[in-house]
Amino acid sequence: MERIDELLCSDPQGLERFLNRKSDYTLELFYHFIHEFEKIAPITIHPGKTMIGVANPRRKMVYISQLGRNFIHVVFLFKQAWHDNLCFQKIVPMPGDNTRMTHHFRMLHVDDVNEEVLKFMKMAWES
Repeated sequence: MERIDELLCSDPQGLERFLNRKSDYTLELFYHFIHEFEKIAPITIHPGKTMIGVANPRRKMVYISQLGRNFIHVVFLFKQAWHDNLCFQKIVPMPGDNTRMTHHFRMLHVDDVNEEVLKFMKMAWES
């Protein structure tokens, strides 16, 4: 994805470390997720030591916590639990923070970013 460098807030080598030696399939999932988020609103990417943050202008709102051989694992942060859904495999309080709930999404296919997931992506950006 040629625009990914424009989205990086810092540490391009950090992102390279995450993406290094990942399968083409996993990279396709990652770039698709980022591209779909960009369609919603402007974002920035913040590679850290253990995960990649995706941020709106106010804060990091989503974390890509794992890039597996054939999936990516994404954690959404919300102030409340959204149990009525088909996309999150786990919803738990954020460790050390009683004010936010983590919503875990495992993306196995590009079409996993469906209407429901897009709705939560938009909610995350707006919150």
